Amino acid sequence: MSTQHPAFGPFEFITENGCLLRDNRPVALGARGASLLAVLLAAEGRVVTKSALMDAVWPGLAVEESNLSVQIAALRKLLGPASDGGEWIVTVPRVGYRFSRPAESRTAGPGSGGQAEAKSSPAIAVLPFENLGGDAERQYLADGIADDLIMALARFRWFRVASRGASFARRHGTRDPKTIAQELGVDFLVDGAIRRTGDRMRISVHLADAMRGATVWSEHYDLQVAELFAVQDAIAERIAAAVEPELLLRHGLQVAPHTGNVTAWDLVRQGTFNFHKVTQPTHLLARRFFREAAELDPMLPEAQIWRARVNAGLIAYGWTENPLADGREGLDAALRAIYLDARNPYAHYALAIVSAYTGRADQAILAAERSIELGPSFALGYLVLGMARLFAGDAASARKPLACGLELNPHDPQNAVWFSLLMLALFFSGDVEGALETGRAALKARPDWSALLRIQACCHAALGHRQEAHRFAAAASDLPEPAGDALGPFRVGNREWASRLESLLREAQDQTTASGGNAILSED
Repeated sequence: MSTQHPAFGPFEFITENGCLLRDNRPVALGARGASLLAVLLAAEGRVVTKSALMDAVWPGLAVEESNLSVQIAALRKLLGPASDGGEWIVTVPRVGYRFSRPAESRTAGPGSGGQAEAKSSPAIAVLPFENLGGDAERQYLADGIADDLIMALARFRWFRVASRGASFARRHGTRDPKTIAQELGVDFLVDGAIRRTGDRMRISVHLADAMRGATVWSEHYDLQVAELFAVQDAIAERIAAAVEPELLLRHGLQVAPHTGNVTAWDLVRQGTFNFHKVTQPTHLLARRFFREAAELDPMLPEAQIWRARVNAGLIAYGWTENPLADGREGLDAALRAIYLDARNPYAHYALAIVSAYTGRADQAILAAERSIELGPSFALGYLVLGMARLFAGDAASARKPLACGLELNPHDPQNAVWFSLLMLALFFSGDVEGALETGRAALKARPDWSALLRIQACCHAALGHRQEAHRFAAAASDLPEPAGDALGPFRVGNREWASRLESLLREAQDQTTASGGNAILSED
C-alpha cells in the first residue's frame, strides 16, 4: 500500500520511522530533530508554540527553553537555506516556530526508496533501554539512547528498523524476545541498559537473533556523560557490522524466485543471495542481477557496490576468462558507487577489494582506510586493509586489521580466505605459533579449504613437527582443488615468501603426496 510523505525542496520526510531523505539519500537526523521536524511539517505552515514543541520532543520532562533553541539551530543547519535563500524554519517572536511553507505530499510505494519498498527486507527493533540507576528523572537518557540508535540504524539499507512507537509500546509488556519479535515482525532485537554514577555512565548493549534465541553481539561502554551523543553512532555502526552477515544469510533464505517484475533493489537482494553461495555459477548469476539492477536504476549505489564486489570475487577465485575486463568493470563500478554515495563504507570497501585484485595495493590501502574512517566498526574494511597490506609485503601491519575484522565478522561465508591471510601475516611476521592457533580456529569453520591445510602444514614444518606436517599435507592432497584460493596477488607481490612456503610444503609431503604436485601457492 502506498503512503504519503511530506516533501519540501530536495527533502522527503518518512514519518513512519523519522528518516529524512535528501535527493533520495538518507540524512543523519537525530531523534529529537526528527520529532521537531515531524511536528512542524504536520502543522502545514501554521505556528507551533514553544511549549508544544518541547512537549513533543521531551514529553513529561521539564527542560530549559534553551534546549529547544539548540535543537532548532541544529535542524536549520542540517536543512540549509530554502530555494529563495530564506530559512525553512521561521521564528515567530515570543510565540514559537513555523515551517516557511506547507510541504507537498509525495506517494511512497514499491520501488520509491521509502518504507513500502523495504517491507520484504529483514528487520530489527531497538527496545527501550533500562535505567538501572533507579532515578526516574534520568529515564530520558535511556530513552534518548534508544531513540538515536533507531535513527542511526535507519541509515543502513540492508534492513528496515521498527518505528519508535512500535518498539516502545513493549516497555511494560512481555520481555520474551521471541514473542516481541513476532509481534513486531522483526528478526533481530537490540536492548540494553544504562547506569549513571555522577558524571560517568555505563551503557550495555545486546543484539540478539530473536527467533533462534542466540546472541549475535554484545558490548558495554564506560564514558563521560558528555561523550554520550558521540558514541551513539559508533554503537549503531558496531551493531550493523555484527548483524549484516546474519541478515544477509537470513534474508537469502527468504528471497523469492526472480520473476522479472522486480525493482532494482529486489535485483540486488537476488544477487547478494547468490553471491554468498561462493561458487562460480552463483557468482556469475549474481553479476547478472547486479548488472540488471545498475541498468534499471543507475543511481542506486548498492547495485554498483555489489557489481564491483562480484567482479573482484570472480578474479580472486579464478572464475573469469577475462580478468582484465572484469577488473575494469569492477573498478568502474566501485568509483561510480563512491560518486553516488561517498559516505558509504561499503563503496570504499568495493574499491579496495577490486584494487587488491587488480594489482593496485596502494590504492586498496587508501580505500580500505577510508571505509574504516566512515565506519569505525566496519568489519570488511578492516579485512581488506589487512589483505592489501599483506599483498604489499607488510605482514606485521596486516595482522591487527585482519584479526579485528574476523572478530567483528565471524560468520562471513568467505572467512576461509580471511583466515588464510591472517595465518600468512602471522607466519611472515615471526609468530608461527600464532598462525597455527589461527589455523585451528579456521579449520573448525572450513575443514574443506585446502589452502588452510597447506598453510598449517607449512607452519608445522617450520617448527620441526614432521608428523603433523605430513598429516596436514596429506589431508590437503585428498581434497578437490578449487579453481583459485584468492591468494594470487600474495604470490605475485611476495615471490620470496611464496618460495619459502613451497619449500616448507615439500618438506611436509612424503614421496607419495609429493608426486601429486599439490603446492600451497602454485600458480593457477
